[in-house]
Amino acid sequence: MYRFAVYGKGGIGKSTTCAALSCAFADMGMKVMQIGCDPKADSTLYLHGGKRIPTMLDVLREKRAGAKLSDLLVTGYKGILCAEAGGPTPGLGCAGRGIAAAFEALEERDAFEILKPDLILYDVLGDVVCGGFAMPIREGYAEKVFIVTSGENMSIYAAANIAMAVDNFRERGYAHLGGLILNRRNVPDEQKKVEELAQELHTKILADLPRENLVSEAQDRNMTVMEAYPDCSFAKQIRILAEKMIREEAVS
Repeated sequence: MYRFAVYGKGGIGKSTTCAALSCAFADMGMKVMQIGCDPKADSTLYLHGGKRIPTMLDVLREKRAGAKLSDLLVTGYKGILCAEAGGPTPGLGCAGRGIAAAFEALEERDAFEILKPDLILYDVLGDVVCGGFAMPIREGYAEKVFIVTSGENMSIYAAANIAMAVDNFRERGYAHLGGLILNRRNVPDEQKKVEELAQELHTKILADLPRENLVSEAQDRNMTVMEAYPDCSFAKQIRILAEKMIREEAVS
C-alpha cells in the first residue's frame, strides 16, 4: 500500500493536484483513497460532481460511536474513496485536533484493513504544521511527503517550514520528503527560485505543472481536469508525476 501526503500553502493548488493525482493513480488500476485534511473540506469536491460530502467530524458529532465506516467515506469518480476530515465549529476547537479525531475514527473502524486501498493520498494544509496537521508525518500514516509550491515568496516560505517539520520526524523513522511539485503561477524567476529551494532542501523538483485555464474551466463544470480535459498539458504532466511517484517509491 502506497501512502503519500501532499502538503502546501493554502491556495497553491494542492487539492487540485491531489484530485488529479487520484484520477491518474486510478487510471493505473489502483484502488485509491483520498483524505482531505483541510477544514475547508473541499479536497475531493470535484471527484463527486462538485457536491460537498459530509465531513468525518460532522458525522462523528451527529452519530458519535454509532457512526459506521460507510458513513465516513463516499465513493467518487473512478471508484476513488473520498473522505474529508472537516473542522471544528468556527471559533471553537482546534482544526489540528479535528484531523487527529478523524484519523482515530478511521483506525477504530479498521478502515484500511477492510477497504484495502492500494494507495492513500492525504491532502494536508501547509500554512501551519502543528501537531494535528503533522499527523500524516509523525504518526506513520504516510511514507513520503510531497510539497506543492510556486515561485511566490509565501509559498516558498511555507514549503521550507513543511520540509523542516518532515526533517524533524525523519529520524524517528516516519515519513520523509519525496520532492517538490512546482505548480506555476508565472511569477518572475519562478524556475530559479524553486530550483534554489530544492537545493536548500536537498531534494528535487518532481513535476513542473503549467498554469492552464482548462483547470479552472473543468472545475466550473464540477469536474477534475483529468475528467474534463484528459489530453491537456496539465493532465499529461500529472500522469507523468503519478508514474514517477510510484516508480521512485518502489525503488526507495
